[in-house]
Amino acid sequence: MDGAPIDRLRALMARLRDPDRGCAWDVEQTAATIVPYTIEEAYEVADAVERGDRADLRDELGDLLLQVVFQARIAEEEGAFGFDDVAEAICAKLIRRHPHVFDTSGAFLPPDERPTDPAAIKAAWDVIKAEERAEKAAAGKGETGPLAGVSRALPALARADRISKRAAAVGFDWPDAVQVLAKVREEVDEVEESLGAGEPEAVFEEIGDLLFSVANLARHAGVDPEEALRRGTLKFERRFSAMANRLAAEGRALQDTPLPAMEAAWQAVKRDEKK
Repeated sequence: MDGAPIDRLRALMARLRDPDRGCAWDVEQTAATIVPYTIEEAYEVADAVERGDRADLRDELGDLLLQVVFQARIAEEEGAFGFDDVAEAICAKLIRRHPHVFDTSGAFLPPDERPTDPAAIKAAWDVIKAEERAEKAAAGKGETGPLAGVSRALPALARADRISKRAAAVGFDWPDAVQVLAKVREEVDEVEESLGAGEPEAVFEEIGDLLFSVANLARHAGVDPEEALRRGTLKFERRFSAMANRLAAEGRALQDTPLPAMEAAWQAVKRDEKK
């Protein structure tokens, strides 16, 4: 099959979607049914970056690109838009959102016309995005207000981070991380109170408040809460596997090992890591 790689990929996708000669699974997919795969592929890209595996990153980026081509092909079959429209739209958006780099045609601005202050560039970017949200709302395609436009499809912790940043941008925020930490302690106390009262709904709500406060604490500390949780989970996985291996070497199965013995093995793993 001749042509540029992206053209070959698009042609292959069209063949897979052929109702007579294509793949039965690919043909039956809809824009909605492939969303979980798209999300999964995005996380696998992040994982490859985290591991520093460039060969795997190449492959995972290909898998993610396939999801874009897949969605565009479905939309094209419906007469909505095609892959070229997707590419044109993002090109236009990049030019529009970088007036400090490009003129309206996409050509570089002369050096003496390019602002270089990061704070001013960030402020201009925020203004442009706010204008875009307002235009969408005026066209009946989005919500209005300072918190509008934060996707509900984001992971909950990442969305909490985005929402709190929006609120902070208009001055609704704690002055420093120390005061956020006090709020976290307050929410822990409220969780404890709800647990003691035996109120499941209240426990549910208070744990939500606690997690949102932790996301705010991460933001004040300059930490991405989604990434921090991901790394914390990976750490737990690593240590748990090492604990299980340590117990197995002693002839013990996890399910038959008392909690104190598991805790002792866990602490031994942590000491080994420090060494």
